[in-house]
Amino acid sequence: MPELPDLEVTKNFLRQVLLDRRILQVKILQPLILRYPGPDTLARALPGRSFNGVERRGKYLIFSLDSGEKLIFHLMLTGRLQWCEYGEKLKTRTCVRFYLDNGKELRYFDARLMGMIYLIPDQEYHLIPRFVQQGPEALDVNLDWEQFKKRIRRYPGEIKSVLINQSFIAGIGNAYADEILFVARIYPFRRRFSLSEEELQRLYQSISQVLKEAITELSFRMKENIHQEIRDFLKIHGRGGLLCPVCGGRVSEVRANQRITNFCRRCQK
Repeated sequence: MPELPDLEVTKNFLRQVLLDRRILQVKILQPLILRYPGPDTLARALPGRSFNGVERRGKYLIFSLDSGEKLIFHLMLTGRLQWCEYGEKLKTRTCVRFYLDNGKELRYFDARLMGMIYLIPDQEYHLIPRFVQQGPEALDVNLDWEQFKKRIRRYPGEIKSVLINQSFIAGIGNAYADEILFVARIYPFRRRFSLSEEELQRLYQSISQVLKEAITELSFRMKENIHQEIRDFLKIHGRGGLLCPVCGGRVSEVRANQRITNFCRRCQK
């Protein structure tokens, strides 16, 4: 699933190549993912529109159009955007193709068809389920230690579940929650109320450290290949059964709550 670092790098790249580009044609191959206002309306409304901004909010990418409308993508588990030339071979389950006035295409493909695309009037974010319920950005400069500590007290569950709860803070998913907890040396299934203030402070600091390091790494490696998921640099996530990079023990892998959690039983007691 694309998370804050992946989407931040994607946003930064698309800002460089999309601004002032005009949509010539929209071809819809999988209408299921077009949630509002529907495929027919979207296909008619977008040709002739130009992009004048790209933003990210949590796990959503927000494209501002010269009409004042917002084109919003929620990629969910397997959705990806692709920047390519006209006529390049299609990825499996390409859903939508946006033909641009510079000979390029912006495509959306999604193996499981779980993603969602919306075209909304400016600021009408209430039309998107759960969008306005998102908490502050995980890298919000205004989310200081005192505010973080105050917010997290509202969430009594397992600490990993708290981290990926978008109403707590926005942008962290399964993979980066594992990384953050590993760097903070916190067992992922601890209940939030069992964590000391010192542990919570480590967690707060680890969020910024892990996400910023990932953005730097992905910015260097992704370039225009925004459809690629690059996770081989992660220290713990996806490394079940391999050696812990800190203590040399075996990385554990637990499947629970419909997700895979990786952690080290020595480092994260």
